Amino acid sequence: MKILVTGGAGYIGSHTCVDLLEAGYDVVVVDNLSNSSEEALRRVEQIAKRPVTFYKADILDREAIRAILEKENVDAVIHFAGLKAVGESVEKPLEYYTTNIAGTLVLLEEMKKANVKNIIFSSSATVYGSPAEMPITEACPKGTCTNPYGWSKWMIEQMLMDVYTADPSWNVMLLRYFNPIGAHASGLIGEDPKGIPNNLLPYVAQVAIGKLKEVGVFGNDYDTPDGTGVRDYIHVVDLANGHVKALEQIKKNAGLKVYNLGTGRGYSVLDVIHAFEKACGHEIPYAIKPRRAGDIAMCYAQCDLAKDELGWQAQYDLDEMCASSWKWQTMNPDGYLSK
Repeated sequence: MKILVTGGAGYIGSHTCVDLLEAGYDVVVVDNLSNSSEEALRRVEQIAKRPVTFYKADILDREAIRAILEKENVDAVIHFAGLKAVGESVEKPLEYYTTNIAGTLVLLEEMKKANVKNIIFSSSATVYGSPAEMPITEACPKGTCTNPYGWSKWMIEQMLMDVYTADPSWNVMLLRYFNPIGAHASGLIGEDPKGIPNNLLPYVAQVAIGKLKEVGVFGNDYDTPDGTGVRDYIHVVDLANGHVKALEQIKKNAGLKVYNLGTGRGYSVLDVIHAFEKACGHEIPYAIKPRRAGDIAMCYAQCDLAKDELGWQAQYDLDEMCASSWKWQTMNPDGYLSK
């Protein structure tokens, strides 16, 4: 099978490309490189020892998407492309809705024309809003999102569900990620944010290596064991593997499926900082700051459905996630610009 991976040069996309290649799939990547690097794909090829077909294009570019789908004759699409910073989405809602929602509309319309009806969508636990119960199962109702990024994922899920309702010959997999961290064991690919990181782990890693002064911990008065926010952190390699398992469901014509991808346990911000201290061998300075608007106290998954139906479950623990991040950070202190 040949798989089109939108946003395949990004953090989760690049790790998924490795897994796809190692599982024997042919991989075509489309990425506009706005928050990623072509170097990531060179390293994917180095790890997997197989080539990737790459197109530098934007998912909003209808002609480009049409030409790629016509030329490559793909069997399925894994859709990662989109903007993903929660804080930035509050400042630039129109940009987020245009790229994420309008871009997905272009992709789906062109897929339909090309008769490609298999899609795996990179969704997010943010669609649950502030959930009424823990752990979060797929049966939990989608909630009120707290930012435009979350709403864009919420709406794209709805679009995909409606596409399936109108034409059940589609196969639609909605994978709701919790908090991906970590890096490939080789240290060759990892998370390489442009500018100041928005996510906790690359920020901690840059403090650990001395690029940033201290980690800001937003709120220590939540109703959690140590007062800091609790999230379900999942190793990006485990997450990548979830996509390969979801492709196997598509081969069975499974229709519309929703799966949580997480570890099933929550770690606090301080847990992460202390695990990273273990990985790097020294203390990491942090400062307690006021809560951030839109943050919830606790969020972790129940992933029994993915285990039962996909035969998938997370393999790596927090120490392994932090150790792999530290290896990536030390081998690539300036990300993909290091070499």
